Amino acid sequence: MILEQASVQAMANGETVMASAEIPGPPEQVFAALVTDEVERWWGSADSDGMIDWSADLRVGGRWSVIVRTADGKDLPASGEFLEIEAPRRIVQTRRYDWDHPTLGRRETTAAYLLEPTAVGTRLTICHGGFAGLTEAAAEHAEGWARVLGWLQAHLDAGRAGGLAHLRHPRAKRTRSGAQTLGSMP
Repeated sequence: MILEQASVQAMANGETVMASAEIPGPPEQVFAALVTDEVERWWGSADSDGMIDWSADLRVGGRWSVIVRTADGKDLPASGEFLEIEAPRRIVQTRRYDWDHPTLGRRETTAAYLLEPTAVGTRLTICHGGFAGLTEAAAEHAEGWARVLGWLQAHLDAGRAGGLAHLRHPRAKRTRSGAQTLGSMP
């Protein structure tokens, strides 16, 4: 299964989820959006879930936790541990729901984030493993990562429009959809 939306790609092979997107902003900014309470400002939408009470001890072996508040007001806690941190290039962390998720239960999974600078921002690639035997959970999480990366793109793009234009690549041109493109390279 491959999902694609506005330069976001996500797929699941039954055991592992891969998702990738071009994020407008340098790796340092994207890294901060992923591991600080800034996540509460962009993760979710008015008609879906949102994050509250983000907390992280940003060091190898440090714990993180968050509460996902559903659109109907239900609080769903999640948590994990940071296994690797190479700011602003790489994060590896465990993840688990602290409630009985319908397709994953409380199984611990591992998500690795790779941030690579590009001419127009950061290529963020996520490899989320630990779904062996849970094909439905993997497919559901691929859809989720596609939404999440779209929210992150929109958040950082809105920040740029609100005064961070200096972070745009000098040769970049905006398309009608607002995406940045570079003309052919010499």
